Amino acid sequence: MISLSDHDVLLLLLFGLAIDALFGDLPAVFAYIPHPVVLAGRAIGFFDRKLNRASRSDRSRRERGIVTVIVLVCVAAMTGAGIEWLCRGSLIGAAVEALVIGILVAQRGLYEHVAVVAIALEQGGLAAGREAVRHIVGRDPTRLDEHGVARAAIESLAENFSDGVVAPVFWYVLFGLPGLLAYKMANTLDSMIGHRTARYRAFGWAAARFDDLLNWVPARLSGLLLVAAAAFAGGGNAGRALATILRDAKKHHSPNAGWPEAAMAGALGLALAGPRDYAEERVEGPWIGAGTPLARAADIVRALRLYALACLLLAGIILGMWLAMHVTRPG
Repeated sequence: MISLSDHDVLLLLLFGLAIDALFGDLPAVFAYIPHPVVLAGRAIGFFDRKLNRASRSDRSRRERGIVTVIVLVCVAAMTGAGIEWLCRGSLIGAAVEALVIGILVAQRGLYEHVAVVAIALEQGGLAAGREAVRHIVGRDPTRLDEHGVARAAIESLAENFSDGVVAPVFWYVLFGLPGLLAYKMANTLDSMIGHRTARYRAFGWAAARFDDLLNWVPARLSGLLLVAAAAFAGGGNAGRALATILRDAKKHHSPNAGWPEAAMAGALGLALAGPRDYAEERVEGPWIGAGTPLARAADIVRALRLYALACLLLAGIILGMWLAMHVTRPG
């Protein structure tokens, strides 16, 4: 029998990141069984249907939204604690925990989804690019030109580097599987009901605010990781990335998304965000970055290289932490 120490938790995290990098979303498996995020979505949909009724007042819907967040996040954390308890003390359990991490971190899946947009734009033109980008952004793709499609893909890559990679890693390091599963539930809640629309402005208020809180530190870490990656990326500019964060991150409507988006814009010499068209409305947002807004498929490829380097740096930091703890462990 073995027991897992703090050192081994970091090692499990590295194995989980390696599983994700090698196998991605495991489509062969989840074609037959529902992905954990799909299960979370079904639970959120159930609460939405039962508690978020138009006949109720905004105050009542907000209170029910708070209850929804508390119940589902707690259930997710308890599920993580149960899995962690079952996995404790065996090599098979350690392998299962690493697999759970690999399933819930989205390094490869994010890379592949954004790369599809670059390929579609390059080989199929604007129509193909619009079709590809609609799977990863919430804005209206029919109102995007070639540059808008490219910017949307790059913005999604930057923001989801924080939400889909850095934040899950951060909360796993702090609280293990309970932290990881609780974060994924909170992030899924925000993506499904945390919108400023008539239906969700009240009911999704707690989901949006809680997600902002959980992503506050990871978003800033993701921005700094992209700055560091820009120092090693061909064509990247780390100094400009950092300067853009300091100048423009606060301009974003989100308290967190501006950090990775500003880092990406500055590193690549682009202007991101700006006015955006959604199904319900047009958002007149400010530009982030002092570069050109005329992004192209080649800029998506550059962004993907920067993202891959940032993921490698994150893994290197975890490995460095493990080595530091391992070599200083009492004999």
